[in-house]
Amino acid sequence: MQDFDTPDDYFAWYDANGFSRIINVNGTMTSLGGSITRGTVRRATVDVMGRFVKMNELQTKASRVIAQLTGAQSGCITASASAGISLAVAGAITGMNPVAAENLPRAVGSRSDVVVQLGHLCNYGAPLATAIELTGARVVAAGQSTLCTDYQFDATLTENTAAAVYVVSHHVVAYGQIPFARFARIAHAKGVPVIVDAASEYDLTRFIAEGADIAIYSGHKFLGGPTSGIIAGNTDLVRAAYLQNVGIGRGMKVGKESIAGVIAAMEAWMQRDHDGIRAEEDAALTLWQGAVEGLPGIAALKIDDPTGNPLQRLQIIVDPTRAGASAATFARALGQEDPAIIVRNHEVELGYFQLDPCNLTPGQAPLVADTLSRVLAQGSSLTANEDDFASARNGGTDAYMNWKG
Repeated sequence: MQDFDTPDDYFAWYDANGFSRIINVNGTMTSLGGSITRGTVRRATVDVMGRFVKMNELQTKASRVIAQLTGAQSGCITASASAGISLAVAGAITGMNPVAAENLPRAVGSRSDVVVQLGHLCNYGAPLATAIELTGARVVAAGQSTLCTDYQFDATLTENTAAAVYVVSHHVVAYGQIPFARFARIAHAKGVPVIVDAASEYDLTRFIAEGADIAIYSGHKFLGGPTSGIIAGNTDLVRAAYLQNVGIGRGMKVGKESIAGVIAAMEAWMQRDHDGIRAEEDAALTLWQGAVEGLPGIAALKIDDPTGNPLQRLQIIVDPTRAGASAATFARALGQEDPAIIVRNHEVELGYFQLDPCNLTPGQAPLVADTLSRVLAQGSSLTANEDDFASARNGGTDAYMNWKG
């Protein structure tokens, strides 16, 4: 849990600044600010903001902590995990040639193909292909969206391949893809480095241990740091990614406060009571499950995270003929409450939404339970909107398009 004693403590900031009150049961989502940080992380960001520091020294300290946390040789911090993808790809193209780095994306050279399984070419709020193509690289898709075979992947790896990118996310196709360890072996047999986008992953050691040359994590999701991305991996490739600050990386640069904050977050992660926090999260799921028990057309199941993170979410399954409204309509109604209950709705057209307990503060779980049971009981009195499904599918795009400035 975070350092707020009561819901009133938490909501006072919203009231003072005129912002909508929010309880986030969606997860560690960029559209909601990532995650909330502990006091130690906030203090680390404040302490460095009042001082000057040699940025390379600060990044060197970060590299040591990243190595300890992930098992990688080296690491560096950048503006976001998406920036980390771009910089890692660019580094694979240019190596330690500063002239080549300055010339991206205008003069990219022949060795600039980046291979991705077609089922991994997802949108995580922006297209993965965009993060790669910002470097001037050419995306080469391997296989079909629901099947990528070893021979299809192997055939895409040529003398023009700079890197192969593997994505671990609930946004990718969940079947028919090459498992990571085999993906790495095939790429390495052709001399191709492997970059893993593991932005939202809890296990920070697995991919390096299984052969990733670069693994990229978010500093502001599970780790609870300020907005940042963590690049971990082979020293030569990490240095090449860091070199991109003389070129395309300039617009992705990270400030001293984010580096200091994510260092504190990584150090806290290594001391975290993971089992204790998991027990608190499970208690919230049990409370919510009980709150909706017996409501017509509503079923609630605890489900495991699809990428294997050690956590569960509560899946609220809606039979609209009995519940009186669709899952999409209920999700919208919950988001219009005060405080707004922001649920996980990216698969709402399948007839369910989810509740994620990982960003709760003290006293919020009962508020969610009360609101959930009340709104789900309203059913037929809620006005369905034909845009409920479309809004859920469009996600943050609608917010950008409708922003008044």
